[in-house]
Amino acid sequence: MKRLAIVASMAALAACGPEQPPNANAQLTHIVFVTDWKAQAEHGGFYEALAEGLYKKHGLDVTIMQGGPGVNVPQLLAGGAATFGIGSNGFIPLNMVEQNVRIKAVMAVFQKDPQVLMTHPRADVKGLADMKGKPIMIADASISAFWPWLRAKYGFEDSQIRKYTFNLAPFLTDPDAIQEGYLTSEPYTVEKQAGFKPQVYLLADNGYPGYANMVLAPVDWIARRPDAVQAFVDASIEGWMDYLYGDPKPANALIERDNPDMTDDTIAQARAKMKSYGLVMGGDAARLGLGAMTDARWRTFYDTMADEGLYRDTMDYKQAFDTRFVDKKVGLEKMKP
Repeated sequence: MKRLAIVASMAALAACGPEQPPNANAQLTHIVFVTDWKAQAEHGGFYEALAEGLYKKHGLDVTIMQGGPGVNVPQLLAGGAATFGIGSNGFIPLNMVEQNVRIKAVMAVFQKDPQVLMTHPRADVKGLADMKGKPIMIADASISAFWPWLRAKYGFEDSQIRKYTFNLAPFLTDPDAIQEGYLTSEPYTVEKQAGFKPQVYLLADNGYPGYANMVLAPVDWIARRPDAVQAFVDASIEGWMDYLYGDPKPANALIERDNPDMTDDTIAQARAKMKSYGLVMGGDAARLGLGAMTDARWRTFYDTMADEGLYRDTMDYKQAFDTRFVDKKVGLEKMKP
């Protein structure tokens, strides 16, 4: 699954790629920003910053490169085909540390990882603990991602695992089915296709500690061009505030241009959920500003996964992130529930 895919075979790409060539306008620093999937509301703030000229205002000429099924963001960054990119979840920066790939997270748009488990409406499941012992459909990548956390916290067992192939039909036809999903995606698709609202349990609201939708930057850029990294973060923060709490139409127009499969209703419900669930302004962002990251939160995520054997307990988790570009309470007064 694209949001949970563990970075593999990266050692050969450990050297960071070269700085992108300048645009014809020599006053602007050219940035190619690659997303983790096709254009969608979850990228809205970046598209808003582009559409409203916020990147240009900060001295950048930004091109957004749309992701998709065959796009490996860390490889593009390490190979120099893109400048910055989206890290879907906390495993990606940590895996790059493990593979000695010199790329760090510099901003976390989502304070909550949007991973969910969902069920049909049913009386016997009112929380994650009630799912113990019941079959659960998850993707292969999830087995080494959030599943170890569910085992540790709720006593789930591997015998419960059933394969999720990204086809909703098995879930829709089985009233006893439990399946993983993404808060802003699968639940709404179920509602549209089957005509009922599934019960949705956000892992983050039950203690799952990871950030998501992070901006990744090569260490080479952080060291040589911290001004450009800061400019990209600042403009993106402005874009996200405008997208969530202002007029999203400029970004939505670009999203639908890049990804014609996106519809107005799909985008609108995703944006509404990002606000109502506090994906962007909850957590550390509520006190430190949009995009916030803290060492304490990263340590919790690393310790949790290291305890489950996913990482060496001697790994330097601090190499996965750099907080110098965020945590400045920028725009905090404009952020609304």
